[in-house]
Amino acid sequence: MNRLHVHLKVEDLSQSIAFYSALFGRRPDKQEADYAKWMLEDPRANIAISTRGDGAGVDHVGLQTDTPEELEAIARRLKDADVGLFEEANATCCYAKSDKYWTASPDGAKWELYHTFGDSPTFGASPSMSAIEKAASGACCGGA
Repeated sequence: MNRLHVHLKVEDLSQSIAFYSALFGRRPDKQEADYAKWMLEDPRANIAISTRGDGAGVDHVGLQTDTPEELEAIARRLKDADVGLFEEANATCCYAKSDKYWTASPDGAKWELYHTFGDSPTFGASPSMSAIEKAASGACCGGA
């Protein structure tokens, strides 16, 4: 089963944690000095906020899978539709270890498709939007 993922960049983490805790009716499932995450069941979503990056707003959206097989099924559908993917195996991002694919919609929305298999003591990093757009356009083969 997939879980919708939304990552928002925020200016003030403590104010945002208070807001989202009130909205979701509970404290974050994970919290760091620059990051917080809620793993919701209704709706089934992974909502993350961080102070990383420039400005505030939606950084990216995605689908988090429960199994590696579900991740590969999504990647296969996109490849069959000639959608380019940027692959990141064993990536460290948002205090987690995951296998990922990134792509961009025709209008430039950044999508993260991933299966998480462990925690990380560090935030890590995401690929640049230009690398994702390049892969999605078919200009390169992707790959980390």
